[in-house]
Amino acid sequence: MASFFRIYNAALIQRPMIAQSATAAFLFGAGDIIAQQAIERQGKKHDFMRTARLTFYGGAFFGPALTKWYQVLNRIKFASPTKGVIYRVWLDQALLTPVAVGFFFGTMSILEGKGISGAVDRISENYQPTLIRNWGVFIPTQIINFAIVPHHLRFAVVSVVSLFWNTYLSAVNAQTHQEDKDKHTD
Repeated sequence: MASFFRIYNAALIQRPMIAQSATAAFLFGAGDIIAQQAIERQGKKHDFMRTARLTFYGGAFFGPALTKWYQVLNRIKFASPTKGVIYRVWLDQALLTPVAVGFFFGTMSILEGKGISGAVDRISENYQPTLIRNWGVFIPTQIINFAIVPHHLRFAVVSVVSLFWNTYLSAVNAQTHQEDKDKHTD
């Protein structure tokens, strides 16, 4: 196990985009599997296309975007470490998070074949409650992350917390997707 962490740590330093995108893909997929099996109790009715969509989203969109975002945040210099933590958390939660939450629901709707109007509907229904819950989870996480975690491991810390967050997102997205199906079959 220690050798795995050494290899992973080296990959985070040497090839951050690949390592972090692969991590995001894995954790988005794992979050969906947990949502389907532990929360929704799908059992053998597991929706593999849903897991594939979330895995794709994590690896193709979320991982690369967050990798670049952390690179930008890490380059910004602040007058003191405390100001650095405060401003990085503010930038992360006030700029990136509102865009990321909307982008997630919009992208999932489009990948599900709902088109732009379906994306607009899903975003309008889920955006605000999800954003508020996100802040409750990630503001404390990011304070700790930016205060004590080395730069190259910040994505990994967020990724561990994100496993649980992705489970939540998957469940919320699936609930809305099912409600959309039910509306069209009534």
